Amino acid sequence: MAKRNRRVGYGLPVVLAIAVHVVALLMTMLRLPDSEPTPSSSSVVQATLVSDVTATDQAQYAQEARARTAQRQAEEAAQAAAEQEAQEAARQAAEQQAQEEAQAEEAERQAAAAQAEAAAQRRQQAAEQAAAERAAAEKQQQAAEAKRQAEARARADAEKKRQVEAAAKAEAEKKRQAEEKAKAEAEAKAEAKAEAKAEAEKKRQAEEKAKAEAEAKAEAEKKRQAEEKAKAEAKAKAEAEKKRQAEEKAKAEAKAKAEAEKKKAAEAAAKKAAAEALNNSIANEQERIANAQQSDQASNSFINLVKRAVEDRWHLPANADNGLVAQVRVRLGPSGELLAASITRSSGNPGFDRSATQAVEAAAPFRELQQLDAGLQRRFRDFNLKFTPGDIQ
Repeated sequence: MAKRNRRVGYGLPVVLAIAVHVVALLMTMLRLPDSEPTPSSSSVVQATLVSDVTATDQAQYAQEARARTAQRQAEEAAQAAAEQEAQEAARQAAEQQAQEEAQAEEAERQAAAAQAEAAAQRRQQAAEQAAAERAAAEKQQQAAEAKRQAEARARADAEKKRQVEAAAKAEAEKKRQAEEKAKAEAEAKAEAKAEAKAEAEKKRQAEEKAKAEAEAKAEAEKKRQAEEKAKAEAKAKAEAEKKRQAEEKAKAEAKAKAEAEKKKAAEAAAKKAAAEALNNSIANEQERIANAQQSDQASNSFINLVKRAVEDRWHLPANADNGLVAQVRVRLGPSGELLAASITRSSGNPGFDRSATQAVEAAAPFRELQQLDAGLQRRFRDFNLKFTPGDIQ
């Protein structure tokens, strides 16, 4: 809807402005009369030039001129203020009128918009009704189309079912014919197989007969050859046995002769060995006796040396009874150094036991062990010493 043009009125602002100017002009004209007229500045200057005026009169004149100038300026300021107020009033009136016109235009615009919105709603309702009618028509058409398609599908399904049944029937007929053909072929094959089997059996029997005859002939030939071989082997075996017996006889005679000679030599050697053994036994016995005597002497010498060394370093406790007995196990190294001295039989008196082990420790090492032979060294690397208050054994 097009916007309606509205003429803007300026009559009231113009009237107000003219009234303000008239008021200002009247205020300028309505001044109080002076006591005497004041000459203008130009006349003062001329009078000064033609007459002799005193300085006091000049100052008074200047003061009056300044007063008139100030009054005139005040009047001009009042007039300007009045004009400005008139212009402001005119401007405010114009603004108010423009605002009123704008409000009127806004109301007209809102009314036009409401009419347009109502028209749009009517058009939308009409369009919605038309769309609903079209949708109903389309829905009806779709239902008809769906019905037509369902009928077509039903006809197609029936045709397909008929074709499937026909195909199944044809397939069954084809399968029956194939089965009959396979059955006929199987029967023909069975007959051919039976004939082939009979022929094969006949051939097998002929082959077995020929094989039996060949085997019998071969067996007879083999038997003959075996008999001839047995005769030859028996003859060869008899000759070999005869030769073996002769060889064994010769071998037995040679063996008997060798054994006799060996026995004779063995008896001689036995006699000689017995004599040498007797001599060696006598010598060994003499050496053993000498070694035993020497070992006993060395053993006694080493033990006596150990006992003396321990006795020299044994400090018997003052409270030791004569009936106390302690046994100490002494273990030595290869060079006679003391490895350990431990109580194997306690006396019951700790001080007495401790004095015995301390005596062995103080007497070690026993370097004389190195002077003994290997057997005696092994014997005396681990031995026991028995301590009593009066003796060491």
